Amino acid sequence: MSLDLAFATKVFAALFAIMNPIANVPVFLSLTEGASAAVQRRVALIAAAGTTIGCLLAVLAGRPILDAFGLSVDDFRLAGGLLVLLIALSMVQGSANRAHAATPSEAAHDLDPAEVAIYPLTVPLLVGPGTIATLIIFGETARIAGKSVELAAGVGAFLVLLTGALLSAPFIGSHLSSTATAITRRLMGMILAAVAVEMMATSLRALFPGIAR
Repeated sequence: MSLDLAFATKVFAALFAIMNPIANVPVFLSLTEGASAAVQRRVALIAAAGTTIGCLLAVLAGRPILDAFGLSVDDFRLAGGLLVLLIALSMVQGSANRAHAATPSEAAHDLDPAEVAIYPLTVPLLVGPGTIATLIIFGETARIAGKSVELAAGVGAFLVLLTGALLSAPFIGSHLSSTATAITRRLMGMILAAVAVEMMATSLRALFPGIAR
């Protein structure tokens, strides 16, 4: 049985685009400003572990959540695709979507660098509504098409990269210009927009079979 590398790559690319480790390095450094190297490593490891758990829960709990609300995967794929598209458009414009950011009032409070790993770094910056929707959709697609191995490969590869990026944030940050961050955000926004359009198109073809004729 051959692996569907295209699907695994699509999963990896979607997660990379929506969580964008490169663009989030300056955020990580800002949240841990003034902390020691040991504290920064601990924050990075906790955030990586929290993101891993969040991804697993989104994939595994997707079907029960849909069943509980009486939704089909195509209903959720259309709504999720629209949400992901809105996030992508914000990225293309060079701004962070509010769904993946703390509110101004929350950001105004002083945060202990040692306590930012779960909030706001893991939730909502990394595992926000867009990430959850994307993983639920890919999880259901993998379950129906028998591509669980490819899904695990794509998610696993991204989580390894994310962990490496967080642990290397001080080094990356010292060599990462604001221009590079802005370009990366916009490029990832374009990729994410393409993923979102595919989600919505697939959903519309399933919900309205005549649309494909």
